[in-house]
Amino acid sequence: MERTFKIEGMSCSHCVMAVKKELNKVSVSDYKVEIGTVVVDTDKNNLSYEVIVKAIETAGYKVISFN
Repeated sequence: MERTFKIEGMSCSHCVMAVKKELNKVSVSDYKVEIGTVVVDTDKNNLSYEVIVKAIETAGYKVISFN
């Protein structure tokens, strides 16, 4: 299932790289990060949304919604 996470606080390419770095640390391999949005195929990555939210928050940003 593909999930879209809306992120608060991202404003530049540095923000995008910070989120990518944290997602890579938790072995997310199939994702798309843009300013304000992360899209992850949770089935392909075999990860719960909690792990992804924690990675985004570790990068310093706040998840405001996901579907």
